[in-house]
Amino acid sequence: MIDKRVAGPAEAVADIHDGATVMIGGFGEAGSPIELIHALIDQGASDLTVVSNNTGSGEVGLAALLKAGRVSKVICSFPRTANSTVFPELYRSGRTKLELVPQGTLAERIRAGGAGIPAFYTPTGVGTPLAEGKETREFDGQEYLLERGLRADFALIKGRLADTHGNVIYNKTARNFAPPMAMAAAVTIVQVGEVVDPGGLDPEAIITPGIFVERVVEVATPAHESELVAAGSTYP
Repeated sequence: MIDKRVAGPAEAVADIHDGATVMIGGFGEAGSPIELIHALIDQGASDLTVVSNNTGSGEVGLAALLKAGRVSKVICSFPRTANSTVFPELYRSGRTKLELVPQGTLAERIRAGGAGIPAFYTPTGVGTPLAEGKETREFDGQEYLLERGLRADFALIKGRLADTHGNVIYNKTARNFAPPMAMAAAVTIVQVGEVVDPGGLDPEAIITPGIFVERVVEVATPAHESELVAAGSTYP
């Protein structure tokens, strides 16, 4: 079996190219791969399309990637939250485009992409501006929208533990979008607090099998977004 460990976040994201579509896990702070995102800022890739639940907080993590001008489009459910100080201005000025997707639809679009399903019908969004330009169809007297599955070039996600083969366990709800993102990306990069030897994980507890993971990087003491925001931290 292949040892999927890499030396650090910088090596893990080194080949993310300009114009790439990047899925980034996290539900607010929970499961946000801060170190991988900061390494991507340092790496310099630009014109990125980011798929994420929200647009980050303060001026760290995903918000810092946006502030650095590296993201041309965001596909997300919650573009504005209590501490989202960066994205609203980028959007109003036209520097970053937004594709707004209801949260359940976003989760299913990612899952469908990972499962090889090109599109599906959903009643969510019917009769709203989100339906504009989309195909509709009636089933059993109810109208549905056609939504396309989402795929990405890369996924950046955060787990609690992984083994050297890339099998991943998450910390409770910090798993959120990570498992379907791992399936929907051509290259999945996972940061975890600890990497263990093969056999060190309970097989029944593994959520993301290593077949969906290309790279694993150990970050023993990951940053917490809320603590950075509370301290007024910025990156870089």
